[in-house]
Amino acid sequence: MNLSIVYALAAAALFGASTPLAKSLGLGLSPILLAGLLYLGSGVGLAGVRLIRDRGWKPSGLTPSEWPWLLGAIAFGGILGPVALMFGLTHTSGATASLMLNLESVLTALIAWLVFRENADRRIVLGMFAIVLGGLALSGAGGGGGQQDWTGPFAVALACLCWGIDNNLTRKVSASDAVFIAGTKGLMAGLVNCSLAVYLGAQIPGLAQLAPILLVGFLGYGISLVLFVLALRGLGSARTGAYFSTAPFLGAATALLVLGESVTLAFWAASALMAIGVWLHLTERHAHDHQHEAMEHGHRHVHDDHHQHEHDFEWDPAVPHNHVHVHSPVRHSHAHFPDVHHRHRH
Repeated sequence: MNLSIVYALAAAALFGASTPLAKSLGLGLSPILLAGLLYLGSGVGLAGVRLIRDRGWKPSGLTPSEWPWLLGAIAFGGILGPVALMFGLTHTSGATASLMLNLESVLTALIAWLVFRENADRRIVLGMFAIVLGGLALSGAGGGGGQQDWTGPFAVALACLCWGIDNNLTRKVSASDAVFIAGTKGLMAGLVNCSLAVYLGAQIPGLAQLAPILLVGFLGYGISLVLFVLALRGLGSARTGAYFSTAPFLGAATALLVLGESVTLAFWAASALMAIGVWLHLTERHAHDHQHEAMEHGHRHVHDDHHQHEHDFEWDPAVPHNHVHVHSPVRHSHAHFPDVHHRHRH
């Protein structure tokens, strides 16, 4: 199995597991404050990881042209998206919101295909359709009762659009340090959402409740986002979004195993549909003659057909290394995904 697929599924597993855990830990908290604390746990935790890994503070490695993409991703995915969702949840039922949240993977794929011109063959589209149907089956078809108006579903749909834009903008910087990208998004989103919640009257919980929430945020939002960025690097937005949309199923599985909730027919229907969708994606083979244009970027790599360049420092060809490097134009044919080196038109 391609390692990037493992990253995407692991990201979905961590994020899916965080949902029932955050729900049980965040009882009595403002939804905006809970979202902010989860992001903050992500940002603070990953900042610590980066300091330990790099043995001190080091530059991000992002080029000036990449910063607007990252800041845009933070604005849409870390600030506007959560606020729109929390507003929507106050104007619609939980069941309706769960159904609407399946829009994220669809909108991510549509933006990737229509705006950023990622390739999409019939197998990928059918796999996406099966995974989304699985999410719908898991959500259930019933409404949540109570009076609703169009503003609630519209706000949830707007949140999904924000996250779809976020996913595609993050893809533009996915060749850079995934820990820095995820940590920066977590810190900025956490500070903004926590500040907004406190401004609206929320109270920061005590350490006994705060510590586990921050830990869940570090794992379910931080480590999950690092893996998501690594998956974007190797798979592109649409395919990563499809694999990540298995998160509701994995969250339900966690609720069954950890919280002891009962197994439902919808769970087994979702399992079958999502398994079909993942199988369709796993068995994809996309190969054709394609042209690589000249490109300059930096990421961890070994020397292969796509990395043939000189160095001005000593290096071991058997050891992966990280530096800014230039790709010369080349034309060849092989099986590939729309990764950071294969963003060509079809």
